[in-house]
Amino acid sequence: MTENHHDVTKTFPRYSATFDEFTISQIQRAAATGIYDIRGGGTKRKLPHFDDLLFLGASMSRYPLEGYRERCGTDVVLGTRFAKKPIHLKTPVTIAGMSFGALSAQAKEALGRGASAVGTSTTTGDGGMTPEERGHSSTLVYQYLPSRYGMNPDDLRKADAIEIVVGQGAKPGGGGMLLGQKISARVAKMRDLPEGIDQRSACRHPDWTGPDDLEIKIEEIREITNWEKPIYVKVGASRPYYDISLAVKSGADVVVLDGMQGGTAATQEVFIEHVGLPILAAIRPAVQALQDLGMHRKVQLIVSGGIRTGADVAKALALGADAVAIGTAALIALGDQSPDLAVEYAKLGAKPGTYDDWQDGRDPAGITTQDPELAKRLDPILGGRRIANYLSVMTMEAQTIARACGKSHLHNLEPEDLVALNMEAAAMTQLPLAGTNWYPGKAGF
Repeated sequence: MTENHHDVTKTFPRYSATFDEFTISQIQRAAATGIYDIRGGGTKRKLPHFDDLLFLGASMSRYPLEGYRERCGTDVVLGTRFAKKPIHLKTPVTIAGMSFGALSAQAKEALGRGASAVGTSTTTGDGGMTPEERGHSSTLVYQYLPSRYGMNPDDLRKADAIEIVVGQGAKPGGGGMLLGQKISARVAKMRDLPEGIDQRSACRHPDWTGPDDLEIKIEEIREITNWEKPIYVKVGASRPYYDISLAVKSGADVVVLDGMQGGTAATQEVFIEHVGLPILAAIRPAVQALQDLGMHRKVQLIVSGGIRTGADVAKALALGADAVAIGTAALIALGDQSPDLAVEYAKLGAKPGTYDDWQDGRDPAGITTQDPELAKRLDPILGGRRIANYLSVMTMEAQTIARACGKSHLHNLEPEDLVALNMEAAAMTQLPLAGTNWYPGKAGF
């Protein structure tokens, strides 16, 4: 009996829950190389997300809107607090900052074309503004980052809004990497860096140490741009109540909150997987901060980090956001990680959907590369159409949900339209657990 049991155990070996196959491989890699792992693509661990929420559609107690015959608005105005020229978008789905350097010039152009086709904005990312991106973006947000790579006052004036980046969801408190394979002659010139040498972005701005200095910097940028441009402040989700409060008090027109499911060009895996908050946990305290200051809807809130579908958009807006930003999803829409390229990804030791090698400049889709031959594979006109299609579908999906909830505008969605599927989501959002009127911590229970 004992011998048979022993034989069965040999036939069905088990990995430890603590030392699973991946963890063992990481320990072995660290022991062999003496360096930490750097990658892109955002967190791979399962985290609470928008899938943990459901909408309550209209039935007897609520009156739905009829299909496509009754209007459901989708537009949003950003920067109404101080800017002379707020930006008016037709959809609340925007393109997040992704740099020329991390992405090819063709990819940046395609993002601008697609966003413009549906009346929304795109964002420069680190490393400055390319003529292709500015020329094909009807509304372009210029990122002002700690590195200041490629920054100049002329480009600030050319932009339609300025986004001061304090932190990013994938690495709040840390800087990113752009590997030397991507520092082409053009990238090096724009960033004033040596060609072919790994570049690390700074983790904090060199000329301020706190919100008082941020207020001064916002005033300087307003003067440079004649108070025309909306000023965004972007923070990685870590202490959202206090960070959003300080951004508002520093004079921001718009605050951008980036959850840890957001992608990144490249940084330490330990950062990606173990620092920050899921966006689902961060929205409620951010909205609470705006409400406590009497600034909700006066200072607009953009959320990002793992937005994939129109349902995600609708849920973010119902929780109190004014708009969302997408990054990784936009790259997938462009054609990155396509199954059609499975053979070429296999040559890199990866496969579609893993993103394990997308930051090192060998992307066969021509999107996350500076290799001129690979970059030629991406047609920016076709890529722009794919982006426009994707953004249109997301907007229509969000409209479909809003109509089902009886709302004539996406911004009329509210927490009352949602329930949580599990205890974690209920506690994070303070939405009732489905089938109850209770959430963890609710007074009186």
